[in-house]
Amino acid sequence: MKNPFTTPRPVPEGPWRWLVPVLLVLLFLLVLLWLPWQARQMEANERQEQLIADTLWVEQTLRFELARSEEALATLGADLVVEAPAANVLQARLAQMFKNGHELRRVVWLGPDGSVRALRGMELPAAGLTESSREAAEMARTTRAGRYSEPYGATAALHGLVDFHLPLYRAGTYAGSLVATYNLQTLLDENVPWWFAQDNALSLLDRDDRVVAQRAAGGPGRGVYTHKRALDLPGSQIVLATDSVKGAPKLLPNLLVGSVIVLALGLVLSLVALWRHIARTIAAENALRQQMAFRTAMEDSLLTGLRARDLEGRVTYVNPAFCRMVGLPREELLGKKPPMPYWAPEAMAEYEQRFRKVLAGQATPQFETVFQRTDGVRVPVLIFEAPLVDNHGRHTGWMSSVLDITDRKRAEELNRQQQEKLETSARLSTMGEISSMLAHELNQPLAAISSYTAGALNVLNRANADDVSGPGASPALDIGMLKRALEQANTQARRAGQVIRSVHEFVKKREPHRENVAMQQVVDGIRALIDMQARQSYVTLQVDFPPALPPVLADRVLLEQVLLNLTRNAIEAMQDIAPERRLLRITAQETDAQVAVSVIDNGHGIAPEVAERLFSPFFSTKAEGMGMGLSICRTAIEFHGGTLSHADNPGGGTIFTFALQKA
Repeated sequence: MKNPFTTPRPVPEGPWRWLVPVLLVLLFLLVLLWLPWQARQMEANERQEQLIADTLWVEQTLRFELARSEEALATLGADLVVEAPAANVLQARLAQMFKNGHELRRVVWLGPDGSVRALRGMELPAAGLTESSREAAEMARTTRAGRYSEPYGATAALHGLVDFHLPLYRAGTYAGSLVATYNLQTLLDENVPWWFAQDNALSLLDRDDRVVAQRAAGGPGRGVYTHKRALDLPGSQIVLATDSVKGAPKLLPNLLVGSVIVLALGLVLSLVALWRHIARTIAAENALRQQMAFRTAMEDSLLTGLRARDLEGRVTYVNPAFCRMVGLPREELLGKKPPMPYWAPEAMAEYEQRFRKVLAGQATPQFETVFQRTDGVRVPVLIFEAPLVDNHGRHTGWMSSVLDITDRKRAEELNRQQQEKLETSARLSTMGEISSMLAHELNQPLAAISSYTAGALNVLNRANADDVSGPGASPALDIGMLKRALEQANTQARRAGQVIRSVHEFVKKREPHRENVAMQQVVDGIRALIDMQARQSYVTLQVDFPPALPPVLADRVLLEQVLLNLTRNAIEAMQDIAPERRLLRITAQETDAQVAVSVIDNGHGIAPEVAERLFSPFFSTKAEGMGMGLSICRTAIEFHGGTLSHADNPGGGTIFTFALQKA
């Protein structure tokens, strides 16, 4: 047993007695040094992330504003293609577009030949559009989609401009374009919130990093927190660059002296920083909420239907316009997978085939189809489909814009009916103009038939008289003479019948029907009518077709009308020249993929001032002409995907040539 009063053993001397406190002090100092540095890094990262998020939001705002303008241009272009409004109505619509988008500086409507049909805003430069703008116009026409040009015109005193080219097509044929010019500086000033411009210097850069527009309400940026974001404009490489006016946070000048203050004020500063962050976040959320509410209100007021689907084809979003088109509420559409309740039964196979392409990632960018509403009404629609991509570049689904084209289809059907009536009227007018020649042409075979039948009756009468005279008379009936007379009468009857059949086939009303047609058969079908006009005017007709000329896919009666109009014009053009020079030639030749037919005359030719308006409707050089012959000819040839042109004949006169694709 130990004695409690014995002296305790002394604490041994050694480094461990001061090592632990020193380590604790060093650890405390390290913590004091690390905390401000870590706070500085966190603040820097936070500012950078906030800047990136704000930049993305600004980029989306700018792109949304341009997309809204693009949609307005597309709506205007669709109306111009169907029927150009009056000049005052068109200018009023353009004025409304300028009122809705202050960044617009110019809107030009160009015809297919590049002529200016309407203009609003600043005048076009004397040298025309820039090279970049012309390249964008060509690319837009090639791709049949809107394209932006590269920015141009930016100087120390002037702001950069950019052109948007929207090609217009009518029935697959280029019908001109709309060109909108935007002021990039106004685009920044009108769409970037003041609170963001106060904290950041914004610039729009072209592909060479040259500044084409900038806004720096809070002064120049410091280059510490920067971010660049492409505006993703088709055909243009414009980058939005932001540079925060804030500098990097600094460490405290004296950590040892300020450690106590830092520890005491750390909580307060943290709360203040948290409050500022929350306040800015709330402000950003409110601004974003307002923007989303504005965008939702716009989407709900659109006449264009919007539909979003995920990669499995499941509907994730529809707007009210789409619901009205299909006659179903949003609740019955969201989350629905094919087959859809608005698919028309007769187009089910087409829907399923297109849906398989969607699942394979090969959606059709643009197509026409038919929807069926719940009341059974069919709605023809035009659908534009594009991939949905998130901010990480991942493909998450498909976005569709759906246009109700019922009115357009009705207008196209009405236009088709009017064109058909016009063609029938033109054919009747043509037959009316040659009615006197038709009577003369029919009079000859009818007179010959009368003569031959009278001769045959005389032979029969003589034979009957010989029979009555009794035995020993001359032979009763000359069978050979009677046969020749009846054969000649039959030939003349067929000739008259051919003329009548040609007229009947030419003037009767019928639907266009494409088939493999040999051009020789087309000429043979109206040869009697052409010969009749040629003989009346003492014109010699020559038809020179190669024996192995391939057929074309066309409507035979329409081609007959074209040839009859062209040959009639050629015959009339040679009325004032000597009869021995009146030669009408119809020739044909085969090219790589086409068959070209030419109608050549030796007439007076076409004056330059007349050639400019030759194919214009209701323009005629004849005193009693309708002015629709050549216009109908060109419409008929273009209906077949061909071209109709004219040129001077080197020997005097004119050459009209139409070219059609081989069958």
